[in-house]
Amino acid sequence: MSDSNVGFPKNIGLALGSGSARGWSHIGVIRALAEAGIEISCIAGTSIGSLVGGAFALDKTDVLEDFARQLDWKQIVSFMDVTFPRSGLIDGEKVTDFFRSHVREINIEELLLPYCAVATDLTTGRELALNEGDLIEAIRASISVPGIFTPVKKNGSFLIDGGLVNPVPVSVVRNMGADYVIAVDLNHDIVDKRSAGSIDPVAPSLANVVDQPPPSKWSIAQNLTNRLNEFSSPAFSQVRRWLHRDPVPNIFDVLTTSINIMESQITATKLATDPPDLLIQPKLGDIRFLEFHRAGEAIAEGYREATTQLKEKWKGASERDDKQGDRE
Repeated sequence: MSDSNVGFPKNIGLALGSGSARGWSHIGVIRALAEAGIEISCIAGTSIGSLVGGAFALDKTDVLEDFARQLDWKQIVSFMDVTFPRSGLIDGEKVTDFFRSHVREINIEELLLPYCAVATDLTTGRELALNEGDLIEAIRASISVPGIFTPVKKNGSFLIDGGLVNPVPVSVVRNMGADYVIAVDLNHDIVDKRSAGSIDPVAPSLANVVDQPPPSKWSIAQNLTNRLNEFSSPAFSQVRRWLHRDPVPNIFDVLTTSINIMESQITATKLATDPPDLLIQPKLGDIRFLEFHRAGEAIAEGYREATTQLKEKWKGASERDDKQGDRE
């Protein structure tokens, strides 16, 4: 597919959307674009899109892919430093420390490729396009899912996940000077794929299994819920009594499913009012919020869908060129 970039302008921007574990599919999309000979001039990402976009801007996409493919649920849980709930259930320091151990200190403005991470100002509700300063801090702010990760404090403001205001940052990429925007939307089919039966109830006897290796059928979210039970307080004791009496969806499923619903609605509205020039929508609705260990599936689907869309675009461009040639 070496000629797939026929008809594409030179100044192409890439907008990588939010989607938590589904975001590994961005790696497959990037691989498909590279194979098609499409050069990206600038890149912006929201939430997990900011992480993959940052790796791309650092020319470290292969390193990130190797890491993602090796992840298992035990490693994922080890990154989640559950804290007593204040402004988030997970502090995020372990994630930040891990990034810093693998990426040298670098500011966004030092990157060879123009890059932007999208976050939300918790105080004003405004979108923030982070295009300068510490790269890792910007990514950490952009992935701060409300209620799960604690916010990032920056210049007197508290920053959280950019998916609340701009899940697929098409407008940001245009503002960066792109003439042609390729966008990756990970939220288009998540609500339809989530039924009531797919939401994990909190098991009645969590306190007895906190230190036991969970069966493979358990979700990562369930294991994190178990770890929350290690905190001792009257409030948690009351919650445990409620759970024994009336099992309900666990707190991670409630938060993440609610965010999924909200972001899918915002995404649909944003894409309708400011559509990209090429929209890639991998079919990932069955991959849950924290299933980062399913990287192989997500990457393959991102590659498949991007390749399909590029072939369609190339076919359309070729047909237009043929018609133009006939007229001449």
